[in-house]
Amino acid sequence: MAKFLTQDWLLSRRHVLKGMGVSLALPFLECMRPLRAAQSTPQVKRSVFLYLPNGVNPADYQITSQGTSYTFSRSLKPLERHRENLTPISGMYHPNGLGRAHDCSNIWLTGARHDATHRNTISVDQLIASVMEAHTRFPSLHLSSENRRSLSWTADGVALPDESVPGVVFRRLFSEAKEGIDQQRRALKRRGSILDTVLEEARRLDSKLGSQDSNRLEQYLTSVREIEIRTQRADSWLNKPKPAVDKATASHLDRDIPLEELGEYLRTMYDLIVLAFQTDSTRVVTFMTGDEGTGPAIPEIGINFGRHALSHHNGNREMLENLTASDTFNIEQFSYFLDRLSEVTDADGPLLDTTIALYGSGMAYGHSHGNANLPLVLAGGKSLGIKHGRHLDYNAMATPDGFDYQPNQPGALVRICHKPVNPKAHMSNLLLTLAQKMDVPIEKFGDSTAEASELLA
Repeated sequence: MAKFLTQDWLLSRRHVLKGMGVSLALPFLECMRPLRAAQSTPQVKRSVFLYLPNGVNPADYQITSQGTSYTFSRSLKPLERHRENLTPISGMYHPNGLGRAHDCSNIWLTGARHDATHRNTISVDQLIASVMEAHTRFPSLHLSSENRRSLSWTADGVALPDESVPGVVFRRLFSEAKEGIDQQRRALKRRGSILDTVLEEARRLDSKLGSQDSNRLEQYLTSVREIEIRTQRADSWLNKPKPAVDKATASHLDRDIPLEELGEYLRTMYDLIVLAFQTDSTRVVTFMTGDEGTGPAIPEIGINFGRHALSHHNGNREMLENLTASDTFNIEQFSYFLDRLSEVTDADGPLLDTTIALYGSGMAYGHSHGNANLPLVLAGGKSLGIKHGRHLDYNAMATPDGFDYQPNQPGALVRICHKPVNPKAHMSNLLLTLAQKMDVPIEKFGDSTAEASELLA
């Protein structure tokens, strides 16, 4: 039986085991590897980028001890059970992020200069998706709790649309369209015909334009070509059924959960991401857990202010305490996500070992919009060559052109949120390293100066 499944049935990873009226989605199993090429089967690699808006309360978040013997801070305490599978990172920043306010999430995964005169650049998740897209139905997923903006940007500097409703995400991943395959294919062909017409007209126009307009047109055509590629890819998947899931899972995930139940909402979205990875529906996900200008409140634990309001606390002790509680609550949900990645296994072991998960913010201290010393936690990916088990503190590695950092001095934890202690600690170095671990063939990303070799096993 195992030989038959390996050769003819399970290799697709998308077939459904049906028996006694129950349909179950199958993860990638060891017997799915080709019998004669088991050692040469490429390892499945996944990446997920999770954003926390408005920074943190540094007094309760910042870890002040270094190396492997560090002590978890109050806000990061929920992650302690995953100590050997994660790395808290301090001291990194985006040079182009200094001084930014509520749009710093736009460049969290790009590191670009993005303003009225400069377009954004491609986000690291989309670079990774360009390598992984041949293997999955969905090149990437872009999630956001408030459906306002995405962390993901195309090569043309265009933000990709996001989705905020768990039920909609579930149906997109696992429900077949009500219209049949023929009707879907006709719709895709109509879209293709329109794109062909647009491209033909644009080529005629290009010969009549000046250089500046020609460059703008080329940017537009890049976007059109991306749509064309996605259309062709969608057509190629029409005859392949989506993974089926059991009724209990569908009931749990196919629903609309209000943000007033933030814990349930976040855990459901995290469950969706795990299931998407487990069924190999996608290998790249971004999730913006809140918008920089608002950020969800948490009435279930008595916090009725959004994160934006809490971040502008003006030193009020109650507001600061609530901000810490909000930080800790969100970290608890991230820890739940790591729990799930640890529990679910495929042929390569726990999903956590083959999944790189970056959690953090593009802001450090929301009260005065400090964007240095970004709060970052890297988890997972041990099988991909990521080394964990210590606090990676770039503040402690400051070069002579930085300033002396003494964490116990009054005001030090706020000061380092506004001016980088270590000017060389570009977050783009981290993004470059993660992209390389996901097989993106690049030697530079954004304003990177080197790989973050401290993370490599």
